Amino acid sequence: MKQVPEHAGEGREGDEDDAAPAAHSFLLAGRRLQASRAAAGLHVVATPIGNLEDITLRALKVLAGADAILAEDTRQTSKLLSRYGIRRPLLPFHEHNEEAAQERVLERLHRGEALALVSDAGTPLVSDPGVKLLRAAAEEGLPVHAVPGPSAALAALVLSGLAGERFLFAGFPPAKQQARRRFLQELKDIPATLVLYESPHRIHASLRDMAQVLGPRPAALCRELTKLHEEVIRAPLPELTRQLEERERIRGEITLVIAAPGKRQPATADDAAVKDALRAALQEMPASRAAAEVARRFGLKKREVYDLAVKLSRG
Repeated sequence: MKQVPEHAGEGREGDEDDAAPAAHSFLLAGRRLQASRAAAGLHVVATPIGNLEDITLRALKVLAGADAILAEDTRQTSKLLSRYGIRRPLLPFHEHNEEAAQERVLERLHRGEALALVSDAGTPLVSDPGVKLLRAAAEEGLPVHAVPGPSAALAALVLSGLAGERFLFAGFPPAKQQARRRFLQELKDIPATLVLYESPHRIHASLRDMAQVLGPRPAALCRELTKLHEEVIRAPLPELTRQLEERERIRGEITLVIAAPGKRQPATADDAAVKDALRAALQEMPASRAAAEVARRFGLKKREVYDLAVKLSRG
């Protein structure tokens, strides 16, 4: 990697034609460095999830050396490129134009071009567009390169204190409650730590469903990872639900980590988890129906749970 003069590639106001660098280059610690042209093929490049200093040196070299960069949001990617003085053509590639753009991208790859694929943040293809493109490129025998780096899922798993030898990344839960509960039921007995993403405006509803379906498992809510207002809250799901509901507003990117199911003791109607599930159910349905659902979930007698529901309803 050869160092070139600081002014190389810097544009002059009103003279865009002369602004292009003489060679692919990027800025690092105030110095402009030259990068070789990236190898032909599709480069899947992980980018920072918050702190721009988390970019890897290899990622900078690939982005600077690419013929073009496919970006989920060109405005977001422009901030990263500007920070490191990288000037490469940006092409929009997102869920709304993925199918239309794919053929043009494949044609360029067949011509031997080097194209970098980035998402808004983190590792592309993890809950981001690009899977179909990568699959098509591989099927056509085109070279595909992974440039690993930041990932919100892995950062949250580490910070949660729940990391183990086995974990399952489950992406975003469904938006609608019925589908979300079915989704959680499918995950309920999987013997692995669960990692999920969720949006701020659905986090309350999701946590309530998680507490009901998964029970009082240890969990961690990781918010705004690597950013100024990074926060990690570690608590059992019912307590995590309660803490979040006390807040007027939740902002930022959220990753949830939930412990694997442990060995369960037979539940009783006096268990805190049963009471929490029943209180939540009573907010949405009559006592009889709430008792039936909670009794089924915890393997209890409906009459026993119904008596508790009546008592809780009376305060």
